[in-house]
Amino acid sequence: MECRVLSVQSHVVRGYVGNKSATFPLQVLGFEVDSINSVQFSNHTGYAHWKGQVLTAEELNVLYEGIKLNKVNHYDYILTGYSRDTSFLEMVVDIIQELKKANPSLVYVCDPVMGDQGAMYVPENLLPVYRDKVVHLADILTPNQFEAELLTGRKISTESDAFEVMDLLHKMGPETVVLTSTDLPSKCGDQFLVALGSQKTVKPDGTNSSQKICMDIPKVDAVFVGTGDLFAAMLLAWTHHHPKDLKAACEKTVSVMHHVIQRTITYANEMAGPGKRPSPAQLELRMVQSKADIENPAIVVEARVLQKS
Repeated sequence: MECRVLSVQSHVVRGYVGNKSATFPLQVLGFEVDSINSVQFSNHTGYAHWKGQVLTAEELNVLYEGIKLNKVNHYDYILTGYSRDTSFLEMVVDIIQELKKANPSLVYVCDPVMGDQGAMYVPENLLPVYRDKVVHLADILTPNQFEAELLTGRKISTESDAFEVMDLLHKMGPETVVLTSTDLPSKCGDQFLVALGSQKTVKPDGTNSSQKICMDIPKVDAVFVGTGDLFAAMLLAWTHHHPKDLKAACEKTVSVMHHVIQRTITYANEMAGPGKRPSPAQLELRMVQSKADIENPAIVVEARVLQKS
């Protein structure tokens, strides 16, 4: 069966972020991707200069109306990432509600991009829209620790705190929650980052099943842009292939990330030369060069199953 994704994210002419980060990997894995570009910039905003245009809520609606008039508004998945405007985000909510009515089995994958390391990098008035409207519609949610804390109003200091927060998020809507990065200490040492996942599904007999997993991900000493967008896209793809096995889906997702990042840092360091820090342009993800790893990732990060019922 053909699987079609509507992806509403940013677009850059040069480099990989938003839709540029998500579309190619999803297509490589066999998905049809319809992209709506929430912004069109020359490059990501980590460069010294950037120029471009921002799509308004009205313009988003015009594009959706065109799709609807042609009766080609049937989707299996919706993927959303960075948004910095409440009216735009609320229009996205309206579109998702309409598409879910048309196809009740539609899966919405939401990366609630709001901030990191205790600081918000979107306007604060986006939080209530995410918390009260967006998360309720989401089936798969990929916040970092800070975003999960914002959405629930709870702090995470321990692993049990993290799973309590994920349970609160489950109650708000999504059956799959992955904390893509946390500040929790890793059992493997300080060169590793802890990511956690929780999935609650309803079995055919009506009983609930749940799986909680933990991953220790090797840290890389560089700032990459577009990795969160790639993570959400890969989690969409691999949960599609492993719908009831969060462990397998996360292992493949994180392993793809590892291969792409390793290829990128190796290239960037070569380009920068000995002792020099690579530039934003040199650190653009080596996406096309990683095609084989995206299609069939060698598993380099194993997920520990902490609970299965």
